[in-house]
Amino acid sequence: MPNEGRKQLLHLVFGGELVDLDGTEFRDLDNIDIVGVFPDYASAQKAWKAKALATVDNAHMRYFVAHLHRLLEPSETNK
Repeated sequence: MPNEGRKQLLHLVFGGELVDLDGTEFRDLDNIDIVGVFPDYASAQKAWKAKALATVDNAHMRYFVAHLHRLLEPSETNK
C-alpha cells in the first residue's frame, strides 16, 4: 500500500469563477471545477498551483484547498 505507515490527511482542490474579487461566492455553482481529493497537503498544493497558473488570464477564477481531514476528524485540528 502506498500510504502505509502514514496518516491520511485528505485535501480537496476546487475552484471556479467568483462574483467579486474580494469574496468567495462563486458565479455559477453548476460549473465548480472539482480538481480532486489528495492524500496530503503537498500533492493538493501542487494540483492547486497547476490549476491557478492555467487560469491566470481570468482574474475572477480562483482555486482553493480545503482540509477535508479537519472536517472528518474535528477533534484533531489542534494536533
